[in-house]
Amino acid sequence: MASPSQKLKITRNIGIIAHIDAGKTTVTERILYYTGRLHKMGEVHDGEATMDWMADERERGITITSAVTTCQWLGHSINIIDTPGHVDFTIEVERSLRVLDGAVGVFCAVGGVEPQSETVWHQADKYKVPKIAFINKLDRVGADFHRVIDMMKDRLGALPLILQLPWGIEDGFKGVIDLIRMKAIIWNEDALGAEFSEEPIPDDLKDEADNYRELLIETLADHDDRLAEKYLAEEPLGEQDLFDLIRLLTLGMKAVPVLCGAALRNKGIQPLLDGVVRYLPSPLDVPAVIGHNPLSGRDEKRETSTSGPLCALAFKVMMDQGRRMTYLRIYSGTLNAGDVVYNSRRNVKEKVARLLRMHSNKR
Repeated sequence: MASPSQKLKITRNIGIIAHIDAGKTTVTERILYYTGRLHKMGEVHDGEATMDWMADERERGITITSAVTTCQWLGHSINIIDTPGHVDFTIEVERSLRVLDGAVGVFCAVGGVEPQSETVWHQADKYKVPKIAFINKLDRVGADFHRVIDMMKDRLGALPLILQLPWGIEDGFKGVIDLIRMKAIIWNEDALGAEFSEEPIPDDLKDEADNYRELLIETLADHDDRLAEKYLAEEPLGEQDLFDLIRLLTLGMKAVPVLCGAALRNKGIQPLLDGVVRYLPSPLDVPAVIGHNPLSGRDEKRETSTSGPLCALAFKVMMDQGRRMTYLRIYSGTLNAGDVVYNSRRNVKEKVARLLRMHSNKR
């Protein structure tokens, strides 16, 4: 049986953030389908997206309130908050970002870095949330992968680490080129993208793939002397060496891994999930939280641990069947049904009636 610290190590608390219509909720729906959390894909345009459960959300095809769910991938537990993309609900996104360990920024390959993309990205910077980027909708007319990369540099001040290149574009989009493993990945459309295969990189893309892989390694070598020595000595570079350094730069918010695909056409999601597990932090990787203890009058630090005093932040409160439901992020300690906890905001003690694990609006 896994120890509490081992369980924390294989946990990811992430948010999906984007400008409206970048395909954020479609990405989330595909994640839930390929991880086995859903047995049928819900489409935003049909008003059937699982994470858009409110009547107004389904009617308008936009996310209005943040929704929470959990799924499993490669032995890891991934807790996801799907956030709104419309500017009117920016405060809802900020509440969510406060409790996240990592985030996936979804960008439209046509629109690129749009105003709300920029806003929520900088909110994530404010709370020191490491990020990976997913360039979506590469099958759309006007899609331009490299333009989005340039916009990330110019508007977000990010250092993109291009880990994949698109294989084709617009109607000709077939799959992606993995620059670490140097393989082409193509999805089986008849299996709704649940099946995919790896192939040799097509001859017409080999030079481009070689150039971008070399650029990736040079960028990584600029941040690691050991890798630089191997690179200059022309020694072989192991996949794990690259994975580890990319993760290190991501956790330090020095760089942003970039993946790509077309969620509506069921392409690119499994490597994105691999990236979440590989590069985004576990609760053990994030700094200790600091809060004010109203009883002692002092600021105190809480390391991530299941032992010690309970420390939690309520980031969302809503009414459900006439009862108040509070969404919590626990930073230290444990919480059980029936426990009495101190609400520092209201200066009262409250009893926890029930503990629930939510899947959108379902318990």
